[in-house]
Amino acid sequence: MATFHLGFGKGTLPVTLPDEKILAVIEGRPVQPVGDVRAAVQAALRRPIGAPPLAEVIKPGDKVAIVASDVTRAWLKQDQFLPVLLDELNGAGIPDDDIFLVVALGAHRRHSEAEHVATYGQEVVSRIRILQSYALDEDDFVYVGVTSRGVRACLNRHVVGADKVILTGGIVYHSMAGFGGGRKSIVPGIASYQTIQANHNFCLHPEIGKGTNPHCDSGKLAGNPMHEDLMEIAAMLNPAFLLNAIMTADGQFAGFVAGHWRAAWEEGCRTVEAIFGVPVTGKADLVIASAGGYPKDINLYQGTKAQDNAMLACKDGGVVILVLACPDIAEPPDFSGWFDYQSLYDRELALRQAFTVPGFVALKCGEYVRRTPNIVVTLPENRDFIAKTGMIPAASLEEALAIAEAKLGRKDYTITVMPHGANTVPLIKTQ
Repeated sequence: MATFHLGFGKGTLPVTLPDEKILAVIEGRPVQPVGDVRAAVQAALRRPIGAPPLAEVIKPGDKVAIVASDVTRAWLKQDQFLPVLLDELNGAGIPDDDIFLVVALGAHRRHSEAEHVATYGQEVVSRIRILQSYALDEDDFVYVGVTSRGVRACLNRHVVGADKVILTGGIVYHSMAGFGGGRKSIVPGIASYQTIQANHNFCLHPEIGKGTNPHCDSGKLAGNPMHEDLMEIAAMLNPAFLLNAIMTADGQFAGFVAGHWRAAWEEGCRTVEAIFGVPVTGKADLVIASAGGYPKDINLYQGTKAQDNAMLACKDGGVVILVLACPDIAEPPDFSGWFDYQSLYDRELALRQAFTVPGFVALKCGEYVRRTPNIVVTLPENRDFIAKTGMIPAASLEEALAIAEAKLGRKDYTITVMPHGANTVPLIKTQ
């Protein structure tokens, strides 16, 4: 027998399983976190990928725009690496007065001044001018071209007007674009609302009524229309440089990539896959996945990241058990409200009218439940909400296992365990 202690809120839940049933235990590769952030960032900027060093790309007299992620990406710890970037620009002959930061809000709400400080640190806020790119401010965007798929690309006029543009951010697996970071700083980051909507709509199936687009998925770049359209728009802007962070599973810096906006980002994606992509020989009948505990299971919206990955490891006709405490089960309202629609078809139609990422996640969640029973071990007070989503609530792992065995209808089933399901992506290797 093998015992696992699965993260559940700020504690753990134990589960003991027969060795002979266990097909795989999916864990990421251990990574030594960066010890000296300043030195690591300097090394990336001075020995970049696919481009000359930053000091050779930027010339004195250039007006430089730094595109930076907003407060919803607090895990990036931008206050630790942005000052290093500013210092390197100063060393290249660019004074702080010639540098400005553009908050890549996309369609998120504007920052307060306090959120500027919380996101970028007091030093950055004190040194350079900060502008905000809010997708609904129509006057802030200028036309830069149209993609081969017909998306009219309108980007923030301050960024387009800069002499040099530097993209910053972080690279993670992304459930729609394949990977985050890189070109996503541009769309949705500094794009108009219409451009964002047009690009995000590629994540829906070309035929109304068929839900999500299967080509827009975690880790998938080739043939992903959302990603390919993003790359076309990024090429129109042609940023001068990129600096992206890669994190460990527990939120420390695993490393940095810098250089050409495409080549450096692609190298970063390969690093993310090497850390968090786990080769697995096959799919299991039953997948038991914890998001990894708090804060990854603070609410169901966050917990669906573990659901995405668990579904990749589960056979057709199998069962998924999710271990999610979700003390703030209904947060954010932008997500929970999508479960008020009576059918997935209605949910899809509403999403086609006004695409939102929470709405897409809710639609995908509904598709998963329609395909595979999803049992959620959660706090007792969450039962009604979980049932509303179409998933099956359970008060304990023992109850969940009993329900799963009844759904499978047999005892000779295989099990895959995912203790950090929000971070680890199973890469199924075909024989």
